[in-house]
Amino acid sequence: MKWLRRPSWFALLLTAAGALLFIRLGVWQLHRADEKEHILRRYAAAETAPPRDFAAVAEKPPVDAYARVKVQGAYIADKLYLLDNPRHDQRGGVEVYAPFRPHGGDRLLLVDLGFLPGNGTDESPQLPPLPAGEQALQGLYVPAPGVGFEMGGNALARQSRWPKTTVYLDLPQVAADLGAPLYPQVLALDQDTASIYVREHTIDFSAMPPARHRAYAFQWFTFAVVAVVVLLVLHRRRPTRPPDES
Repeated sequence: MKWLRRPSWFALLLTAAGALLFIRLGVWQLHRADEKEHILRRYAAAETAPPRDFAAVAEKPPVDAYARVKVQGAYIADKLYLLDNPRHDQRGGVEVYAPFRPHGGDRLLLVDLGFLPGNGTDESPQLPPLPAGEQALQGLYVPAPGVGFEMGGNALARQSRWPKTTVYLDLPQVAADLGAPLYPQVLALDQDTASIYVREHTIDFSAMPPARHRAYAFQWFTFAVVAVVVLLVLHRRRPTRPPDES
């Protein structure tokens, strides 16, 4: 190509390395988008699946699906945990969890009762009492909310009154607080129009939904193209000026 000067090996290697890195990052973002969409589809499918016996699922949880289960047992009275989580409502609110003792189980099951919107103040919402006696529950057996970066140590250990409030739901801390082992996942109850709780259990990808991963992928692919264009522009032959005949 007469219009292009031969670039140095260093320039070629630098451009190739940069372009390959950008392409690799773009492909990784596309894979993350596909993974999250697959998770959302599995979660949606589980909500309409027939419930399975909790004991069988707890013994061998599915590794590639969410299980909808049914379980019988009784709530442990007056032991509620409030997860300060305002993502459902602009006024804030709490996600309410209660320990449940399944029949024949060797551990306690933490039950996600649902979300209670705030009242516009710093006070916790008024909680209805837990139903007493034998209960039959249905819902999704899902991982607990992520712990994230916890500052200030174990907030539950510093509280002596119930319900206890936390900004992170750490199951080992809850188990230590109850003095009993817990199942490694929680039961997110099915929707109930008669319940005061809002039960819209979804995987929270609001911070990084699949569409944003694809936008980042397009950005990385654009950087790869720009790296090649910069190489070509910098090594473009400049037109020679005719000699001055004067």
